Amino acid sequence: MTDMLAQRIPWGAGRFCRAFIAAVCLMAGHAATAAVYELVIQGGRVIDPETGLDAVMNVGINGSSIQAVSAEHLDGQSVIDADGLVIAPGFIDLHVHSQTEEGYRLMVQDGVTSAFEIEVGTADVDEWYAQRSGGQYLNHGVGAGHIKARMIVMDDPAESLPTGPGAWEAATQAEIDEMISLLSEALERGAVAVGMGLEYTPAASDREVLQVMELAALHNASVHVHLDAGLEGLDRAIALAARAGGSLHVVHVNSAAKSLINQYLARIESARDAGLDVTTETYPYGAGMTRIESAKFSNWASWPDEEFGKFQWAETGEWLTRESFGARRSEGGIIIHHARTESMTRTAVTHPLTMIASDGFIESGTGHPRVSGSFSRVLGRYVREEGRLTLPAALAKMTIEPARRLEARVPAMRMKGRVQVGADADLTIFDPQAVIDRSTYDEPARTSAGIEYVIVGGRPVIRKGKLIEDARFGKGIRAPAPDATVGSPTPLELTQRN
Repeated sequence: MTDMLAQRIPWGAGRFCRAFIAAVCLMAGHAATAAVYELVIQGGRVIDPETGLDAVMNVGINGSSIQAVSAEHLDGQSVIDADGLVIAPGFIDLHVHSQTEEGYRLMVQDGVTSAFEIEVGTADVDEWYAQRSGGQYLNHGVGAGHIKARMIVMDDPAESLPTGPGAWEAATQAEIDEMISLLSEALERGAVAVGMGLEYTPAASDREVLQVMELAALHNASVHVHLDAGLEGLDRAIALAARAGGSLHVVHVNSAAKSLINQYLARIESARDAGLDVTTETYPYGAGMTRIESAKFSNWASWPDEEFGKFQWAETGEWLTRESFGARRSEGGIIIHHARTESMTRTAVTHPLTMIASDGFIESGTGHPRVSGSFSRVLGRYVREEGRLTLPAALAKMTIEPARRLEARVPAMRMKGRVQVGADADLTIFDPQAVIDRSTYDEPARTSAGIEYVIVGGRPVIRKGKLIEDARFGKGIRAPAPDATVGSPTPLELTQRN
């Protein structure tokens, strides 16, 4: 009966229908026991942030989907004993740059089952997914990147973030038209959202930003923005998103706001109260990381001497001085910026508006600990040790809220971030008394503790805390092509609206 209901009631029919199905599972245990599931997770504390379910249950999985959530016994061809463990939706990271095997290996051991590169994104969606088509440890997706499109159109010579015309030259309308064309193609090929880095492209005019946001709105895509500095940058982004009639996602609000974190969050809350679709995210660390040669630090020569002592060269851990900062900037590379207090971090992590996203990057063991520890750090430090978040509230920030941010454009996300009949079997099973991050700024590639099992597409990738090396069940997550009758706007159409 439960399986029939799951098939007949569309997933998009809303929370009530899904909650009804879950209730049927509880009441119809006799039906569930008649089946033998491919995998059963037995006797764990199931937390489903969407319906509020928080109880000791059994979960039955066939193929890549959840087929039963029941208090009654379930028979399985394979059984995981989850006594004393929490069964949660797999964690969804909306903002991570380590879209490599090394990064996926570390992230899945932190409980992540879906990871997205949106802020920087790509200008070639097909190529991005093709590079990862051989099988990965977790699900993955990419956004249409304004930074990348601007670098191509403006002929910026940098490989990563712009350092030349892509950062510093104002675009003509013809050049904006070229960017819109590239971004339109990326969206038509399934980019999950649009990414912008306004602090890295300071020459991008309001007109340019508005046209990108209007394009995103036409494709039902959220725009994930790295703000330029100060409250003025936030106000600008909110105002332009409102003019475009679009959806704005402010990335790493803690990094953008620093000591202004309370004011930033209040501004976002006011925008939401006014009916605007504005969301935000944070990572649970006091230090950020970026490229030293980027436009973000263009005014470095005017800083007081003590400011340079907040920076570490990621590769060696060296603390920088005015002289070494200048030398490293000429060289180019990754730095860690210790810019915030623990109080600022705690405010961002525990605020009801924020999701958790790592903004992680690591390469050959060099990077930031957030790529391998963000989610376990929240669960271990801010939930268990400090009691500043309840476990269901923390899990909502990692699962259902990021799923909802993308699901209007990406139907596949309606099946993720849930422990419900019919949902994708992407699950993280952890010990709430042991989960904690172990990565540090000196050892960013240390894996988290307490993540006992991770299920991706219905099959274990982590078993008893150990990575299964050949368990590459992750898939690319893409948006469907837009309705052919709608089509993409021409550059002229966008221009005429301004």
